[in-house]
Amino acid sequence: MRTAGVVGGGPAGLVAAEVLARSGVAVTVYDRMPSVSRKLLLAGHGGLNITHSEDRERMLARYGASADRLAPMIDAFTPADLRAWCADLGEPTFVGSSGRVFPQSFRATPLVRAWLTRLDELGVRLEKRQRWTGWTADGAGLRLTAVGGPTDGTEREARHDAVLFALGGASWPRLGADGSWIDAFAGRGVAVAPLRAANVGMRVGWTPGFADRFQGVPLKSVALTVRGQGAAPVRGDAMVTRTGIEGGPVYASGAAVRAALDADGRCVLEVDLRPDLSAARLAERLARRRPRDSRSSWLQRSIGLDRVAIALLREATGNAVPDDPAAVAALVKAVPVVVTATMPIDKAISSAGGIRWSEVDDALMLRALPGTFVAGEMLDWEAPTGGYLLQASFSTGVAAAHGMLAWLGRAGERMTGIEPA
Repeated sequence: MRTAGVVGGGPAGLVAAEVLARSGVAVTVYDRMPSVSRKLLLAGHGGLNITHSEDRERMLARYGASADRLAPMIDAFTPADLRAWCADLGEPTFVGSSGRVFPQSFRATPLVRAWLTRLDELGVRLEKRQRWTGWTADGAGLRLTAVGGPTDGTEREARHDAVLFALGGASWPRLGADGSWIDAFAGRGVAVAPLRAANVGMRVGWTPGFADRFQGVPLKSVALTVRGQGAAPVRGDAMVTRTGIEGGPVYASGAAVRAALDADGRCVLEVDLRPDLSAARLAERLARRRPRDSRSSWLQRSIGLDRVAIALLREATGNAVPDDPAAVAALVKAVPVVVTATMPIDKAISSAGGIRWSEVDDALMLRALPGTFVAGEMLDWEAPTGGYLLQASFSTGVAAAHGMLAWLGRAGERMTGIEPA
C-alpha cells in the first residue's frame, strides 16, 4: 500500500487526507497541537463562514494576482462541492443576507466532529503533538519532535511515498501557524515571499479625544479607497479602534495599503461617508443650510451624517471643516485617513506571502522536491474574509491530493463530498 504524510491538520491538510484515503492510500497526518483543526474551530466561534455564494468571476476576482493559478482548483472543487461535502457530514448550509455561506448550526464544532469521525473510518491516522523540524539527512524523510506529554522532546523520523505540507501562514502562532517552516524550505532552495499581515487592522494616529470617544464605534456603510493605488472602492462597515481602523472593507483593502506603505512608508485611506450620493447631490443638499444650524446640525440634517462621521471630518481637518457646500461635499466623498502601518501579523486573520507560485507545478508539487506538495496558506495568495480563505484552502488541498495520487500512480475520483466512503 502506498503511504502519504500530511504535515498540518487544518482544512487543507485534512481534506487532502480524506481524498487520499478514499483512493486507498495509507495516510498519516502530523500536527504540532494537541488537537487538529483548531483555527477552523476558533473561526466558527462567531459563525463559521465556510464559503461564498457569489458567481465564479466575482469570486475569482477576490484572489487578486493569484486568481489565474487558483481558478482551475476552485473549478475542480467549487463552493457547491464544499456545500455538498458539508451536507454529507450532516451539516447542511444556508446563504446569509450578505451572500456568505454558513452551516445551519452556525458553528464549526459539529462539522469538525463529524469530519474526524469520517477520517477515522477511512483509516487516516492523526499523530498530534508532533512538530515537523525539517528533513532527514538524506532529504527523503521527515524529522519530527514530540511536543508536550511524557515523550516531550523525543525525536523521530517518518518516511512516505509522497508528502503534503499544509502548515498555514503566520497569523495564528498560538494555534500552530507561526511561519516557522520558512527557513527549512528556503534551505532546500524553495523561494518564499515574506509572510505579511493580511485581513488585519490598520494603525492611525488618532488624536486622544477622538480615540477615547469613538473607539468601538462603526463607520456605517462607507466606501474605502487607497489613494494612488488604482484599486476599486470597497464598501462596508469599518470600525474605529483606539489605535486605528479595522473591519471588512479595511481588510479587503489590505494589499493596496501594503503597496502604498512599501512605496513611501505612508498610506492615505480615503473614506467616502456617503457612497450612494454624488458630490454634486451632496453639495445641493448642503446648500440648504438654515441660518441657525450649527455645523453638526447642518451635516446631520442635510446629508444624514452621524456623530462619528462628523467627528471624522473634524479629525481630518484639524477641527476646521469648511462652510462651503462644494468643499464639504468633496471632503465627505474622500475623507483622508493617514495609515502609518498595519497591525502585527499575530493580530491578523490571515497572512499574505508564502511559497511562490513559480516553485510549484499545476499539481502543487514543488519543482525542487519531487513528491513534495504544498496547499493552503503556505502558498503565496491572499483573499478577504467572507468565505474566500476557507474555499481556497479546501480547493488547494483537494488539488494537491489529486496531484499526489497522480504521483503515486493512482487515479482518484473527483472529490465532491457526496460519494460514499
